[in-house]
Amino acid sequence: MAEFPALTLRILLSPDTAVGLGKANLLQYILETGSIAAASRRMGMSYKRAWYLIDTMNAYFREPVVTATKGGKMGGGAQLTPTGRAVLNAYRHMETEVARVTEADLRALAALAAEAVDAA
Repeated sequence: MAEFPALTLRILLSPDTAVGLGKANLLQYILETGSIAAASRRMGMSYKRAWYLIDTMNAYFREPVVTATKGGKMGGGAQLTPTGRAVLNAYRHMETEVARVTEADLRALAALAAEAVDAA
């Protein structure tokens, strides 16, 4: 459960491309499940939307972040490439650092709130 106030990280890579919590979670779930379909279901998004987000990231970076194999007798699957793992690791590291350096300020904002804010 999130505590409020909360801060999320969104990295603008270019005017048309960003990496935020949604794309980071998608990469995380692909890493965990080995499947774009399973990752998209876990996030409550369509498979088509997941592929769009992956295509956006694959187009931005020199090398793809996700590779996929189509189904068949052996079944399909997806995996993060070394670039995908590096993107996810960098995002998670920045997320942790941002949380660390803003913790006191977020508590100060919460103390100024008109009403106590419970965890959602």
